[in-house]
Amino acid sequence: MNAFMNWFYRMASPPHFYRWSGTAIPWFLVPATVLAVIGLYLALVTSPTDYQMGDTVRIMYVHVPVAWLSLMCYTSMAVASAIGLIWRIKLAHAVAAAIAPAGASLTALALFTGSLWGKPTWGTYWVWDARLTSYLMLLFLFAGFALLRNAFSDVQRGDRAAAILAIVGVVNIPIIHYSVNWWNTLHQPASFSVTKGQAGIDSSMLWPLFTMLFAVTLYLVALVLMRTRNEVLIRERRKAWIKEVLVK
Repeated sequence: MNAFMNWFYRMASPPHFYRWSGTAIPWFLVPATVLAVIGLYLALVTSPTDYQMGDTVRIMYVHVPVAWLSLMCYTSMAVASAIGLIWRIKLAHAVAAAIAPAGASLTALALFTGSLWGKPTWGTYWVWDARLTSYLMLLFLFAGFALLRNAFSDVQRGDRAAAILAIVGVVNIPIIHYSVNWWNTLHQPASFSVTKGQAGIDSSMLWPLFTMLFAVTLYLVALVLMRTRNEVLIRERRKAWIKEVLVK
């Protein structure tokens, strides 16, 4: 436990994080690119068409990963915000600020691909059912976090206000996840459950889906690291170590 806490507090140091992240980013970005190429090939070429939806089912290989990861983004943003509030770790607020635009982009992409998938499947691009409405709220929460953080001239006050919003907004995550079980919606229930195992999806579709999920996850980590580095540079621009790093 002490070793973990030592690592945790060391990683919370902006100079250490900046140097570490610069080395770590390629280790996420390169595998993400390779997996994306493999995943797209499996999704577009080798995976079968659906007997009901035909080739439109291939939207799933983008829609499902970005939808899953948008929820993970918000949860991670809220956790980082809580860490920043409780332990007053400035880097945690920088991480939360870096996650927000990435999460908003994934949410918007999930809504867009979902509407494209919904038209041939449901006959409409949009319905105000529980899943879609609660998921749209997720996009508003990401946008609200970013706007509230930038509404204050004092960075620390903006961080605290946005952190409180992020933590309160976590209540929307289980609503999104369980909405298809709690209410009657057009959106189908989950086809795969980690606790219950495979259900409703063949392995020929499952492997491309997981490959794309891993690819987008690794790319997301690299993107958040890059954005956090930028946040650190902005927040620490008057510190001496920044000049040392930039000179090197």
